[in-house]
Amino acid sequence: MFDKLVDAATLAAHLDDPSWRIFDCRFDLKNTAYGEQAYAKGHIPGALYLHLDRDLSGRPNGKNGRHPLPAREDFVAKMSACGVGPETQVVAYDNEGGIFASRLWWMLRFWLGHDKAALLDGGLPGWRRAKLPLETEVRPVAPARFVAKPRDSQVDVGFVLAHLRAPDMLLIDARGEDRYAGENETLDPVAGHIPGAVNRFYLDNLDDAGCFFKPAEVLRAEFEDLLDGRDPRTVVQQCGSGVTACHNLLAMEIAGLSGSKLYVGSWSEWCSDPSRPIATGDQPG
Repeated sequence: MFDKLVDAATLAAHLDDPSWRIFDCRFDLKNTAYGEQAYAKGHIPGALYLHLDRDLSGRPNGKNGRHPLPAREDFVAKMSACGVGPETQVVAYDNEGGIFASRLWWMLRFWLGHDKAALLDGGLPGWRRAKLPLETEVRPVAPARFVAKPRDSQVDVGFVLAHLRAPDMLLIDARGEDRYAGENETLDPVAGHIPGAVNRFYLDNLDDAGCFFKPAEVLRAEFEDLLDGRDPRTVVQQCGSGVTACHNLLAMEIAGLSGSKLYVGSWSEWCSDPSRPIATGDQPG
């Protein structure tokens, strides 16, 4: 069973394994058609495409963030139609450092309790680097019966508001340093960050090429410095809309620092209510 990362050689050895299912999660927040178009031009053999807005998110209403979770029963039905059963090994990948694939990973592992879910380490760039094949064919899959085993894996805006700066919650914001500081905001109508949140840009989880995850011991040292003695279970991961935060959550799991939770609504939900406090600058505030 793989529950965090799979390397390209291992995935290549299982391309024809009916107990494995591969998902292409490529996406662009500013060009939402990009992922599907790229998938049609070439994808890992056997992969099915999942769209961030249509498949990995529900409908935003202006108050619940840009990428709220879909209805659980809808996503269970989607996984069943895609041939994911209780014993299926799922591998997700993208072309963007794993930020969209990690959303699927978190939804399966922690929201629905499917342990056999992992990311392709290196994503499509790593696959290409290994000179492994792509195809344009969309292979039919036999449906299965997905069984959800929901876990206590997330917090809502009320929890975050009630625990601001409290010792039993450490908010980690996965956005880039500029957006965290309230600069160069192009996705949300209000700039800044949730007071008390510390910044850990998701890209810092990857090697210098922005391709493969850093070794577990390196990630552990970096996150332990950020935690400063706190229990990993006090961590709440957030970002702009509950997507790149999953990357930090995965990195902590790789590091052996398990138990953090996701604030799905993240900054896009938080800033939709002007009564909630905000901070700016490069410090928690």
